Amino acid sequence: MAQQVKIFAGNASHELGQKIAEAFGQPLGDLSIQRFADTELGPSFNESIRGCAVFLIQSTNPPAENLMELMLMVDAAKRASAASVTVVMPYYGYARQDRKDKPRVSIGAKVVADFVQSVGTDRLMTCDLHAGQIQGFFDIPVDHLDGATVIAPYIQSLGLDDLIFASPDVGGVVRTRAFAKKFGAEIVVCDKMRLRANEIASMQVIGDVTGMNVVLVDDIVDTAGTICKAAELLMERGAKSVRAVITHGVLSGPAHERIRTSMLEELVITDTIPLQQENAKIRVITLAPLFAQAIRNVVTHESISSLFI
Repeated sequence: MAQQVKIFAGNASHELGQKIAEAFGQPLGDLSIQRFADTELGPSFNESIRGCAVFLIQSTNPPAENLMELMLMVDAAKRASAASVTVVMPYYGYARQDRKDKPRVSIGAKVVADFVQSVGTDRLMTCDLHAGQIQGFFDIPVDHLDGATVIAPYIQSLGLDDLIFASPDVGGVVRTRAFAKKFGAEIVVCDKMRLRANEIASMQVIGDVTGMNVVLVDDIVDTAGTICKAAELLMERGAKSVRAVITHGVLSGPAHERIRTSMLEELVITDTIPLQQENAKIRVITLAPLFAQAIRNVVTHESISSLFI
């Protein structure tokens, strides 16, 4: 008898969880999360999960309680005798804190990895980590999915001529090159210098974009300062059009207004984080079919690498 699969979602990813369960071919599991008067959280499963392969879907974008809620869900599942518990974390919070870039700072991505494993998680499934090396923080299997699998077909459908891809900073060159390789296109780099977090001191373009349709590639858009500055600079350098494809739309503070008034043709994001407000320049592409297929392949012991372009 095949092991029964049950899929549940936390508050931060309930809509995406429903889409994933639907794409997988079954209803989302029944989970309650009680909030006490002092804001403590208490998740409980309203159906038996004994002996089941349980998948818990929750992005850990701020506030920090999204991470705590997920950890409590894992603990509840383990105590309810689930055969295995896989954390499906579409957006891995704290991923940008992946190293010590100055003295006396924490490595937040490692702290999260330790937290995830400490509650008994058997497997992690995520998408487009800020640094792929974060997988090395784990001693459990990590399925690192590629958002380009669903974004690339959309770019293809636009039928753009004179296509070139751009990295908004030096750190994103590897990601941008991999994306460009799918299209047999060249890349340029926007080299930026920061004075402090979320504040750009200067930026310059390395490469020629004259008469080209530029696609900026990145994993996260937060306050949108970098991406909007890069779009403006690329247009000044003679680009025909500039659009951006980003996996995780954090979109904090002034992000929406910056995007509305920017030189960007459009910003394409996925639904790893729910869009908090409407924006005519933002297009959302769902990752639900990708995660549903990955869950199916894990359960049937098939290759995950077959899902990459």
